[in-house]
Amino acid sequence: MRLSWRRCSRAEDRFEAWIAQQHQRRVLAGETTPSGPCPDEAFLRALAWSSNSIDLLDPRVDHAATCPNCMNRLLALRREHQAQKRKLTWAVAGAACIILVAGLFGWSRYESRQQMLAQAPPIPELVDLWNAATYRGQQPRQLQSGLLPAARIHLTIILPRFSQAGQYLVAVTRDQNGNGVVAEGAAATTASGTQERVIVDLDLRGARAGAYFLSTTHEQDKAAYYYPLQIK
Repeated sequence: MRLSWRRCSRAEDRFEAWIAQQHQRRVLAGETTPSGPCPDEAFLRALAWSSNSIDLLDPRVDHAATCPNCMNRLLALRREHQAQKRKLTWAVAGAACIILVAGLFGWSRYESRQQMLAQAPPIPELVDLWNAATYRGQQPRQLQSGLLPAARIHLTIILPRFSQAGQYLVAVTRDQNGNGVVAEGAAATTASGTQERVIVDLDLRGARAGAYFLSTTHEQDKAAYYYPLQIK
């Protein structure tokens, strides 16, 4: 039933198209008699470009449908409108392609940059706390802030005098209470003369520039010592 309905609909469409073509041929051949004067250019353009907005009972429509001059002008205006629509379609498609290519190019460059950054070795950095006095919690700051970049770093920390050897947890936090951990890593100390050093890799790429704290926590002490830090 559905296929039969479609066949019927297509046959009717072809028949109506044939009738329209025959009527158009008769009008253009001057075999019809129009009534009334020819409508103005604005009306013909509106009829050709947006016939749905025109009242079909308007006598100017009847005139345009039977007048060879108006029919020729309607056909020309319709061809003009269709050509503009095609140009607009191609322009939109072209702009979309340009935007797509630019987006893909930008994304490709971003991905390449991210891969390069991911594959690049960490930046070596040193924080010397040898002469620093440690403090915990809310005690007054007595240190000059260290400075680290917002990047992947290979950080060497020279621990304060008399620091114990052993395993340390190193973290970058937003305050001296350990809140807002930006990055952390753990490593055992290595001795260099009388100094104890901790070497860890930290990823600070997600940190915004500003004030932070660098904390060290010994595995046996379990108490974190905080040092002012600036990330640039």
